[in-house]
Amino acid sequence: MNFKPGWLLLLTISAGVWSVPIERNGGNQEPKEEAPEENMDTGLYYDRYLREVIEVLETDPHFREKLQTANTEDIKNGRLSKELDLVSHHVRTRLDELKRQEVSRLRMLLKAKLDSLQMDHASLLKQFEHLDPHNQNTFEAKDLELLISTATKDLENYDAERHEEFKRYEMLKEHERREYLKGLDQEKREKEEKRLQELKDKHRQHPKVNVPGSVAQLREVWEETDGLDPQEFNPKTFFKLHDTNEDGVLDEQELEALFTKELEKVYDPKNEEDDMMEMEEERLRMREHVMKNVDTNKDRLVSLEEFLKSTEKKEFNNPKEWETLDTNPVYTEEELQRFEAELRDKEEELKRRAETLRQEQELLKERGKALEAQRREYQQVTVPTHLLKISKQQILVHVFSENLQFQ
Repeated sequence: MNFKPGWLLLLTISAGVWSVPIERNGGNQEPKEEAPEENMDTGLYYDRYLREVIEVLETDPHFREKLQTANTEDIKNGRLSKELDLVSHHVRTRLDELKRQEVSRLRMLLKAKLDSLQMDHASLLKQFEHLDPHNQNTFEAKDLELLISTATKDLENYDAERHEEFKRYEMLKEHERREYLKGLDQEKREKEEKRLQELKDKHRQHPKVNVPGSVAQLREVWEETDGLDPQEFNPKTFFKLHDTNEDGVLDEQELEALFTKELEKVYDPKNEEDDMMEMEEERLRMREHVMKNVDTNKDRLVSLEEFLKSTEKKEFNNPKEWETLDTNPVYTEEELQRFEAELRDKEEELKRRAETLRQEQELLKERGKALEAQRREYQQVTVPTHLLKISKQQILVHVFSENLQFQ
C-alpha cells in the first residue's frame, strides 16, 4: 500500500514510505521510475498491526480528509485520535477485529517467551504499551493514541538500539577472533594474526568518501546515478528527481538510497575484508548526519525548503572529511571486557540450566522405571480360585453383616 503524506507523518514519526532508488539511462533522457517494492518492515514488533490499522483507517473518507490536513503535532499529541469516533461502523468493526487478533498474537508470543526464558514484570508490560490494557475487545480513540505515541517513542529510539546492536556484534566478532587465536600454537597464531592485519589494512585502502549531503556527494549522484552533466547541477531538480514517490519530501529511505555510491567505495560483498553489517551501520551514520543538519523541524522528513536551505550553508561546499567506521573503534577495551564477562555469565547460566534439565530427566526416568516395576508386580499377583466364584450378591451380604457387627 502507498501511504499518503499524512500517514508519512505517522509512520515517519518513524519509517515513512520505503522507497527504492531510480534507475536512469544516462544522458538527458527522461527518467524512468521503477515500480515500488513492497513496504519494508519498520522493525517494530507490532509492525503488521500498525500498518493494518493505518490501511483500514485510510478507507474512511472522513478520517483520510482529516489526516491530509493534520500536522506532526496534531498526530503526536493525540488530537487526530479523537476523530476515530466519527468513522464508519464497518471501519470500527474491522479495527475491533484487528485489536482482538493483536491481543491474541501477543498472548501466544508472551507464553512462548515465558516458557523458554525468564521475563521480568516490566518487560511483560512493555509488550502491551501500544494497546489499551483495560479494554481488550474494541478499538477506541485511546488505542489509536497509544499506538501513535508508542510508535513515535520506539522509532525515535530505534536508531540508538541499532547502534547498540552493532556494537555488540563488533565485540562478539573480536571476542571470537581472540578465542580462535588462543587455540592455535605460536607459529600458526603469528601467521593468522598477520593475515588478519593484512585484510584490515586492505579494507582501509579505499577511495576518499564524500561527506553525505555535501555538494561533492550530491554531484557524484547527479553524474553517475542520474547520468546528468555535473556542471549543470541544480539542487531543486536533484530533489525532485530523488523524491521517488512524489510526495514532496525526502524520507529516510530516499535519503539512504543517495549514499550507495559512497558505500560502494568502501564495501564489496565479494571481498573477505569487507563486512556488510558494517556497511549498513555506515549507511545509518550517513543518514543520521544528513538528518541532523537538514531536518530542522525534526519530523524525520526533508522538505524542499529544508533541502535548499541546507545547500546555502558553508558546510555544504566545504565540509570536513568524512570518517568511516574503520577510523575509530565503536567500543573501548573496558566495554569489551564487560561484554566478555557477560558472555561467561550467560554460558554458566546455560550450563546450570542444562544440568538441572539433565537431573530432571534422570528423575523422570527413575520414576518411569518404578511405575513399570509396580505394573509388572500387580500383573503377577494371583487371585485364589474360590474368591473368583463368590457372587456379587454374596459380597454385598458379607459387607452388610460386617457393618452390623461393627455397630
